[in-house]
Amino acid sequence: MMARPASVWFFSLSAFLLLAAVTAPVLYVLATVSPLEAATAFSAPAAAEAVRVSLVASLAATAVASFLGIPAGYWLARLPARAGAPLLFLLALPLAFPPVASGIMLLSLVRFTPLPDTLAGVALAEFFVSGSFVAVASAAAFSMRDPVYEEAARTLGVSEWRIFREVALPACAPSIAAGIAFAWLRAIGEYGATSIVAYHPTSLPVALYVALSASGVRASLALTYGFVVLASGVLAAAWVLRRRV
Repeated sequence: MMARPASVWFFSLSAFLLLAAVTAPVLYVLATVSPLEAATAFSAPAAAEAVRVSLVASLAATAVASFLGIPAGYWLARLPARAGAPLLFLLALPLAFPPVASGIMLLSLVRFTPLPDTLAGVALAEFFVSGSFVAVASAAAFSMRDPVYEEAARTLGVSEWRIFREVALPACAPSIAAGIAFAWLRAIGEYGATSIVAYHPTSLPVALYVALSASGVRASLALTYGFVVLASGVLAAAWVLRRRV
């Protein structure tokens, strides 16, 4: 049998070491926390309220991001590269900011409004750090489509709104849906900006930090288990959606 080239061993070893490094903490949580223990932790009144806050705020943030981001992505994908690239750069900036810096910027802007320490403040912080995901994903999806069908529809006098709704959007829906899923996952897991703009009402990431501070690592692992399950489900759904592209 022919020996495998050294380069193949190098590539496979790199992949193995990377997978081991990023999955070891996750596997530890799954091995040390039982589903019953996690369910018990989430059934506590404070945790249940934190789940409600996170779900309401993250869904609201993602809904606004989708309502604005999908048509914005369609428009950006059809701009010349010279005009579209700077706009995409600006949209991507909040994704690169440290979450604490995002929270400080937001608080400085809204500190004299009723938003701090409200549910709307939680949603605002989550929208700021995750909203661009939808626009960027939509722009990428629309730009990769062959424009021949849209151009044919335009020559027949079809309105741009109808082309967007009936031609472009259905074709790009799986990729856009994956972007929405990632945006929601980023929103519901946001701690840094949320804790600065709206520490109360307590969202799930803030509750996780409170549990760690008050009761130690073991008590917070049960809530962490819930995030592992949630992230796994969303990533699996996004993978299925992308496989349809």
